[in-house]
Amino acid sequence: MTRPKLNRLLVMFAVFVLPFTTLMQAQTYTDIHDFNEADGCCASYPSMLAQGRDGNVYGATTSGGVNFYGNIFKMTPSGTLTSIHSFDLTHGGYPQGGISMGTDGNFYGTTYQGGVNHFGTIFKITPSGTFTEVYDFTNTTDGAYPKVPPVQAQDGSFYGVTNNGTIAVLYQLTTAGVFTVMTNLAAQSYSPLLLGVDGNLYGTTLTGGTFNAGTVFQFSPTSKTLKTIFNFHTESSPHGPLMQGADGVLYGTTASGGTSSGGVVFKLTTAGTYKVLFNFSTSSHANGATPYSGLVQGSDKFLYGVTSSGGANNLGVLFKINTTGTGFAVLHDFDTATGDTPLSTPLLHTNGKIYGMSSHGGAHVPYGTVYSLDASLKSFTIPVVRKSAKVGTSIGMLGQGFHSATGVLFGAGGGTFTVSNDTYLTAKIVAGATTGLITVQEPSGNLLTLQNFKISPSISGFTPPNGPVGTQVVITGTALLQATAVKFGGVAATAFTVNSDTQVTATVPTGAKTGKISVVTPGGTANSAASFTVN
Repeated sequence: MTRPKLNRLLVMFAVFVLPFTTLMQAQTYTDIHDFNEADGCCASYPSMLAQGRDGNVYGATTSGGVNFYGNIFKMTPSGTLTSIHSFDLTHGGYPQGGISMGTDGNFYGTTYQGGVNHFGTIFKITPSGTFTEVYDFTNTTDGAYPKVPPVQAQDGSFYGVTNNGTIAVLYQLTTAGVFTVMTNLAAQSYSPLLLGVDGNLYGTTLTGGTFNAGTVFQFSPTSKTLKTIFNFHTESSPHGPLMQGADGVLYGTTASGGTSSGGVVFKLTTAGTYKVLFNFSTSSHANGATPYSGLVQGSDKFLYGVTSSGGANNLGVLFKINTTGTGFAVLHDFDTATGDTPLSTPLLHTNGKIYGMSSHGGAHVPYGTVYSLDASLKSFTIPVVRKSAKVGTSIGMLGQGFHSATGVLFGAGGGTFTVSNDTYLTAKIVAGATTGLITVQEPSGNLLTLQNFKISPSISGFTPPNGPVGTQVVITGTALLQATAVKFGGVAATAFTVNSDTQVTATVPTGAKTGKISVVTPGGTANSAASFTVN
């Protein structure tokens, strides 16, 4: 071979092969822990994992542990696992849903069985392992056999759903331990509730609805109302939790149905507009099938998830897909040696890595594994529970490198902070904050949230208290800088000026009615306490 030909081949290798090698290196799957009988076994769905203030990953196994009724563990991001509680059935057993973290830094979950009445429990556990049984289900009006952990809402209370029993319900649990049934559900629910950016809770039922194929519902903690926003039909059995993307749209999976009977990935607006992004196939297994878990969205805006079957080994795949339904790719084919049949919903850690559990396989078959996926996603920061807040509110933030943080911005500004440790800080919203991404400023590179955080506006007063059409009214308050509309008794002002973050001047419009003044911003709507009188 002549040297010119050899050089051309080397160039072709560099152009085509090296980028492919880089791409492969950018998607690194690692089996970081192999479960054994002592530390737990066999993660069921949805087996939610949670990131703690200390940066560790916390979760639960369905069985195994000292008493064989399940275990709660903490694990370092590199895979060092420590058991912090073993269930004894007397205080609950067989936790299937995993855990969620509250604003107090503690974790909350449910057990499928056990407790005083043998119908399951709600529990709280500290990061150090102090366990408290909070509620025992009775299988009467409160339902039974809860499969998922409760989640905390904007009002501070926890909300959850029961699986089945006499009746399926959506309940509220206050931080003081007061349990209240909010409403009955169309059918049992296998998915944890999602706190949306609008403050509402979103969830699914496995069956029920118009076609008895499952539903997506919205619950308002404020008005205590339940609304079905979608009825599944040709797709069915939504087992996994919903996820809200950076675009505000809900994303999820069904375990069956679709054009190829293997389940689907779907998107759904909060107004109910539905679209299937991808159909899994039970006959052609290459892309996986039967996803029982939910999705996460990385900094690249791709959705990441797993299927429980299909793939090269018919033991499930780890995949990614664009929110438009394009760019589907299998990133890993699960196998018995490093964990198979994943049922657990993945967790996106603020370090940018994805963590999850397999229900089988590993070095101690059949106990399963914990895995990580390094997809070269950016590290980020995330507020604990809260999606919106007013000026003056303190927000807990998860992330890393906080000891070197130099500032916190809410949108365009307005934040002070106190560092608790390298992976947790508290940021206070101050004047000048705007709706937008939260930024933690660090010398090594800023950390941003993946979703906009809403700064809720407020009105403290207005002057004059009355006047005819054409009157100039000065409205004072907080977080008014992004005002997009001003209304008098529900009628929009055709002219208004944003003077500052604390003041807006508006002209009383033709047709204005005596009533509250409201100012609309991307962070929400502020209403005056008093009414403006139109003379």
